[in-house]
Amino acid sequence: MANQVSDKQVQLEEQVKDIKLYIDGSFGDAKSNETFENISPFTNEPINRVASGDTEDIDQAVKAARKAFKGEWGNLKVKERLAYINKIADLIDEHIDEIAPLESYDTGLPISQTKKMVARSAHNFRFYAEMVSSRLVGDVYQVDDEFLNYTIHKPVGIAGLITPWNAPFMLETWKIAPALATGNTVILKPAEWSPLTANRLAEIIDKAGLPDGVFNVVHGYGEKAGAALVAHPDVELISFTGETTTGSEIMKNGADSLKRFSMELGGKSPIIVFDDADLDRALDAATWGIFSFNGERCTANSRLYLHESVADTFVERLKERVQNIIVGDPMREQTQVGPLIHKKHYDNVKGYLELAKEEGCEVISGDIPEDMSRGNFIAPTILLNAHNNMRVIQEEIFGPVIAVMTFKEEEEVIELANDVRYGLAGYVWTKDIQRGHRVAQAVDSGMLWVNSQNVRDLRTPFGGSKHSGIGREGGYYAFEFYTEIQVIHVALGQHQIPQFGK
Repeated sequence: MANQVSDKQVQLEEQVKDIKLYIDGSFGDAKSNETFENISPFTNEPINRVASGDTEDIDQAVKAARKAFKGEWGNLKVKERLAYINKIADLIDEHIDEIAPLESYDTGLPISQTKKMVARSAHNFRFYAEMVSSRLVGDVYQVDDEFLNYTIHKPVGIAGLITPWNAPFMLETWKIAPALATGNTVILKPAEWSPLTANRLAEIIDKAGLPDGVFNVVHGYGEKAGAALVAHPDVELISFTGETTTGSEIMKNGADSLKRFSMELGGKSPIIVFDDADLDRALDAATWGIFSFNGERCTANSRLYLHESVADTFVERLKERVQNIIVGDPMREQTQVGPLIHKKHYDNVKGYLELAKEEGCEVISGDIPEDMSRGNFIAPTILLNAHNNMRVIQEEIFGPVIAVMTFKEEEEVIELANDVRYGLAGYVWTKDIQRGHRVAQAVDSGMLWVNSQNVRDLRTPFGGSKHSGIGREGGYYAFEFYTEIQVIHVALGQHQIPQFGK
């Protein structure tokens, strides 16, 4: 049976137009006139066509960005620059009801979640306008009456931002907001599987009236547009969010021009539930943490470690939750899990479920409505009888799949939690606050939550350890990446200078 398409889906199908590149303040075709097809995750039918940029388009965007950096944008007062940043936020707020459905239509993310994501996107711009205004400050080092040494922050230049498809609009603004607020110019290369809201953001920024060339969007494939952006000698910064292997390739390809890199990569994050935990809240957090965003989130708690004394009860309740989760049309408010972004990704996740069976797991899945047959639907899934040496435990699945394991002792579960190459996030549930701190500090992860799901505080550093990333963004930590720190040494008196050759 075919998908029962909602009225909102039909409206969007009629409204969505083909997408062009946005370079130097204008929308236009790729130099090659090549395009690619954007496919609906809900129906696997074409949504529209998208201009496919490559080296020539990247080069044009770089020239425009450099001209703006050295010209009008680079010469603005900070107050004037931040007025643009706040204006972008205001325009996003005005269009939330329009952007959120576009995001759901393009990605399969449930509309109830994309509405919150878009609202947070506006907040990202306001937050960085405030951060630059109040926290982008230098330090002063006085040396008696002889020297006054001080530091200043200067924008680095052109920021190449390569963003993922799993929460595209929000994650694009996480990078764009600090890059622009600190005075850089931007070339955005969005994920090719989710171009709709990146284009809408270009339209919003164009409406905000930023000088030509400050913000540019080059759609296209990673191996063409992305590779050209990374390799371009005049692009100083690359911020990338995506898969670990791709991140490694990007760093190799950009090494010749000594770029700065910020890498937010893969994850296989543990959630550890001790026997004294508030099991109701831990169950809520575990369920939300893996099945929200359709399971396509880097910080997902995909490895569940349960103390053996509570494991049976917890698993039975988790099974019940999985059966009750509403899978369906991402445009419907009640939907909790929608289709995966693309058929290729769907096939990859399905492959891991087959692998799980081969490795000896019991695979328990929820139900998919019969009329959702054309979409890339994977029902919320639990893997039981899992062990740390299995590939489904060691490798990132990036779907609505949680693997369950048990432990007896604190030291044992710490060792299990750390026995992967990733180290992005972690979650610990216990009422023993000393143990909470102790385990949190022992787990190898860039971020860890105690008695909480992933609640983001924009002031804190975001990033991972081991193969989950390099560098930190978020809060004033982003300033280390998006600005150059210059130290000025001023002599206050007649200090002694060696007189060679006098």
